[in-house]
Amino acid sequence: MSTTVDRAQIEALVRSAIRQAQSGSSQPSPSAPVLSGAPGGEPLGWVNGKPNLRVSISARHCHLTDEHVEILFGRGSVLEPDKDLYQDGFYAAKQTVMVVGPRRRMLPNVRVLGPTRPASQLELAFTDSISLGIDAPVRHSGKIEGTPGCVLVGPAGSVQLDQGVIRAARHVHMNDHDAAFYGVSNGDMMQLVIKSKDCSVIFDDVLVREDKAAKLEVHIDTDEGNACNLDAATEVTIQPMPKPCACGH
Repeated sequence: MSTTVDRAQIEALVRSAIRQAQSGSSQPSPSAPVLSGAPGGEPLGWVNGKPNLRVSISARHCHLTDEHVEILFGRGSVLEPDKDLYQDGFYAAKQTVMVVGPRRRMLPNVRVLGPTRPASQLELAFTDSISLGIDAPVRHSGKIEGTPGCVLVGPAGSVQLDQGVIRAARHVHMNDHDAAFYGVSNGDMMQLVIKSKDCSVIFDDVLVREDKAAKLEVHIDTDEGNACNLDAATEVTIQPMPKPCACGH
């Protein structure tokens, strides 16, 4: 599936809105309180001998290829780190793009995350996709086959994506020590329990993404974070998905 927008319309949008589009901020922001740093000798991200769970709200953002960075921001351009993310080696870039969907609906100031990737991808929450006018499916990052496209607009040019617009499925990054602690493996599903006054929520189907360099961190989108009032959460825990009982329920 693809979204086609006339190039003249794109240029008109650039002239009328590009300054505004490049002046804001829309980067993922950590939302749950978390202790910092692990003493020497402990597994990565651990505190006092145990995994240190962090739950972060991942706001709408996009990942770009090297080629698309140059098209959008000018020949020879590279992503410029602005703020390091919790996972080592990943960052919110200084650059933002405007996203154009069907019927000229727009989302300005969508943050680019680095480093670059083999395929460009736009990650939205459900309300973002409604605003943009795109029926974005829930997918895990990188699984973009058959997804809708959009137009990305930068200060130097525009890129039409034939696919790559998704609602990112919730997931948890962890290393092998975290996985052993919880008794899970890469690709398993876990359950995130968030206790918050008057709106506690249990999120099922949290995909385990295991990597030796990862620190324990759950990513949920802005809609999910708002639903459980994550900023005011009093307790966050994660556990393997409960197994069905012998009766089949």
